[in-house]
Amino acid sequence: QVQLVESGGGLVQAGGSLRLSCAASINIATTNLMGWYRQAPGKQRELVATMATSGITNYADSVKGRFTISRDNAKNTMSLQMNSLKSEDTAVYYCYAHRRYYDYWGQGTQVTVSS
Repeated sequence: QVQLVESGGGLVQAGGSLRLSCAASINIATTNLMGWYRQAPGKQRELVATMATSGITNYADSVKGRFTISRDNAKNTMSLQMNSLKSEDTAVYYCYAHRRYYDYWGQGTQVTVSS
């Protein structure tokens, strides 16, 4: 059974930084696509950043230049470095993996940015 476990969420002041991590029970080196999504209260889940096995990354316009996605294949972990956080970044952040024909999600970690 595939498991994705997020950690690193919390409360931070605007302008601060947080680093999210996702520990995967699958071999992320051969996972087609991994990434982060978020969902704020009353809003739909939205893409934050993704990284393909090729290393190609994709970011939402709202986080470009502030967030960085990375992957450690040896540790089977994926991270999201979030800098210059804004109140609008407040959401539950979900780790995501697309492997073969299936999508997998973590349970989510809360990020709250106080203004």
